[in-house]
Amino acid sequence: MRVIGLISGTSMDAVDVAVGDFELHDGVIVLTPVTHTEVPFPPDLREPPTSPAALCVLDTRLGQLFAEAARPHAADLVASLGQTAHHHVEDGRCLGTLQLGQPAWIAEATGLPVVADFRVRDVAAGGHGAPLASTLDALWLAGLPEPGTVALNIGGIANITRRTPDRVIAYDTGPGNALMDAAMTALSNGLRTHDTDGEFAARGRVHAELLDRLLADPYYARPAPKSTGKEHFNRAYLDRVADGLVLPAEDLLATLVELTARTIAAECADAPAVLGSGGGMRNPVLVDALRTRVNLRTSDEHGLPADAKEGYLAALLGFLAWHGLPANVPTATGASGPRLLGSLTPGRGPLRLPDPADTPVTGLRIGGDRART
Repeated sequence: MRVIGLISGTSMDAVDVAVGDFELHDGVIVLTPVTHTEVPFPPDLREPPTSPAALCVLDTRLGQLFAEAARPHAADLVASLGQTAHHHVEDGRCLGTLQLGQPAWIAEATGLPVVADFRVRDVAAGGHGAPLASTLDALWLAGLPEPGTVALNIGGIANITRRTPDRVIAYDTGPGNALMDAAMTALSNGLRTHDTDGEFAARGRVHAELLDRLLADPYYARPAPKSTGKEHFNRAYLDRVADGLVLPAEDLLATLVELTARTIAAECADAPAVLGSGGGMRNPVLVDALRTRVNLRTSDEHGLPADAKEGYLAALLGFLAWHGLPANVPTATGASGPRLLGSLTPGRGPLRLPDPADTPVTGLRIGGDRART
């Protein structure tokens, strides 16, 4: 079947759209990428809601934006990871998570059934609801030739997945682009939401005292499974940590790049290869900082488009849900066991689900040609 995957990552810069064909053969899913693209976020949608009314408006407008992103593509199913509005973590436990982007708007615009809200069932089962990238990564890494290879995704938050002989380990390492984006937005009075091509960071020097303060955050020492988000690593956090320090914008950005690179590398320095994806791979300063520490490659080398990995993750989660297959990795998220994920919104016609698949999924293979629009 053909599935449209939708997600707006924690950077909130665009809706990622990925369209893929999926087949299941003897426990192995074959994903053939068809196309992927991005739909930019209107700037006003980045403003955090301050009331129930504003939250309702944001949920509606995000749903409509996702609907417009999906509408041009023909498929059998839409899967939407939505926009994470809040991830409620206390003392290392996730107590709740809120994804926005009302799926009824997507179903109405496309006429297709929509699977959405994937994270909350894992949270209800004692997990973190993240990183769900571990679902794709665990299956994909199983078929790669180098044991111990780490899958890395750098969005607003960075996360890694690795397979050991007896389990899958995955967790958020800390900020990816989140603090860099917050700093750039503040320094430019909202005119720039990110440091394009690492322009500022490339001219700066790492500020040792600020870096030490940032690295002292207790999150980094917590054991996995763990998750975090922009409810923690945000502009207010950066203002508190940098209080009393005066440094040029370039040095601030250089220091935040160093923080992201160092905290990622600390978790995968022993890996034979690190396969990177996500928006952070577009920052050459960050990529160079990582390459001095780890054997960094891109997921494209193994057929998975680095710019579209999270979109294909959403599509995979939808495919699994549609076929009655668990879609979480309990050792990665911390859930008490495998769970079916997602809530289903019917499309224009009668809802006809296939018989549940009776073969456990053991691997993911990327096949076919791919294109970009």
